[in-house]
Order: sequence, then C-alpha cells, then structure tokens
Amino acid sequence: MPMFIGTSGWQYADWRDMIYSGVPQRLWLERYCDVFATVENNNAFYRLPARETFESWRQRTSGDFVMAVKASRFLTHIKRLKDPEEPVERLMGVAEGLGRKLGPVLLQLPPTLRADAERLRRCLTRFPKKVRIAVEPRHESWWTDEIREILAERGAALCWADRLGRPQSPLWRTADWIYLRLHEGRGRTWPSYGEQALKSWLNRLREAGDVRDAYVYFNNDRGGAAVRNALTLALLAEDAGWDVSRVRQLDEIESTHAGGRP
Repeated sequence: MPMFIGTSGWQYADWRDMIYSGVPQRLWLERYCDVFATVENNNAFYRLPARETFESWRQRTSGDFVMAVKASRFLTHIKRLKDPEEPVERLMGVAEGLGRKLGPVLLQLPPTLRADAERLRRCLTRFPKKVRIAVEPRHESWWTDEIREILAERGAALCWADRLGRPQSPLWRTADWIYLRLHEGRGRTWPSYGEQALKSWLNRLREAGDVRDAYVYFNNDRGGAAVRNALTLALLAEDAGWDVSRVRQLDEIESTHAGGRP
C-alpha cells in the first residue's frame, strides 16, 4: 500500500539550519522536494494564491511530487461551508494549476462549527468528482452516522488527526484512502513524536484494512520536529512493509550538495 509522507508547509525559518542551510529562500521548495515527494500546502488557507503560483509550483517540483492543498479559510472559517459554490469554484480554478500533481484538498473546519449535514453535503458536491477531499471536523457534534454516510457517499475521507498522542476523532474509514495529520507529539522535545507513538499510528493505519493509499503530514513544525518525525516515520513504515513515497534522509542531501550549489 503506498504511503505519502511529508509536512504541512515548507516555509519555516527555523528549518534553515536543518534543510535550508546555504539555500536562498526562493529555492526552499526545490530543496524540500529533494527530501520529500509530497507536501500539504497550508499557505492557501491564509491567502489563496493565484493560478500562476500553483503553476509555478508544478514546474518547480519533480515529476513524482504531490501537493495536497488546505482549502481557503474563506470557505471553511468565514463562510463556514455556507453557499460554497463560488469559494469552491475559485479554489479549484487556481489549484488545478498543479495539474496531475494536485493531491487531496483538505477542509479543516473551525472548532466552533457544529455539525451541519446539509452544508457539508452541499459543499462536497461542488468539488469535481476526480478531486479527493479530506474533512477535518473539530467539534464533537460531527460524530454521527449521518455525517459518516455523507462522507462515504462522496468518497471523502474523514481526516484522522493526532494531538499529544491521541486521536482527535473516531477512526472512520469513509473512503478507500486515508488522510492523517499529526499536530503535536508528546516526545521529550516538544512538539516531537516518539518512535512508539509513530509505530502506534502505523498499526492503526494497518488495521484500517485494504486501502489504496495513505497521506500522512506532520504539522508539528516548530524546531524542525515535523521534518525529523516524517523522516523517522518513513524508515519505520518501510521496515513495516509499506510502499513509502520518495524520502531522502538529510545526510544523503548534505552529501549530494556538499561542495556545490544547492
């Protein structure tokens, strides 16, 4: 089963010494792409880029690269899924600039947004059927059979999320693929995850049964924890028999670029 492993975003100043040493910021995406073959683009949540920017990201990344996109907060937090037609059309109009490198679109809902089945159904139907959608509700009122059925009808994945080693939702399988976000670990150096916590998530993914693929993104970016944890998970997943997306350990990158331009 393929597993795509990466981080939520790539533009973090405190990663400079870890993976961007000597690399100008305009080339950080290229260097990130040296390490991982996928990223969750959360820039789009705060300010939706122009289509030309998405096209540039497509051109600047390797042929095997996949970019998941976090939907604009205008849709999820300001409109709160209401009247989704124009926001979804605008989002897809620019995100499709990624071409075949476009991965899942993530709808992270506000923690204060209570379940609204009709809004969710209407929103999901506005996306092209070929686009994978992951939904991350953050209010307990969403954990109902009706919501589960709506997600399953559309083939949308309930986003599995972790905070401090604990699942933040039921581990429903509502699609033939899985989307997992790791927000904050309980490792010795906050907000890192320890190996045992990562192995526990590999076990949960395995117990999910026969799925086409899984996307795993680390959102614990501070201090480079996301990079370290993603690299560790890749090694653990490979040892466990997963078909992991291209990941290069940092010592390989340093060796490749030693004495030359990045």
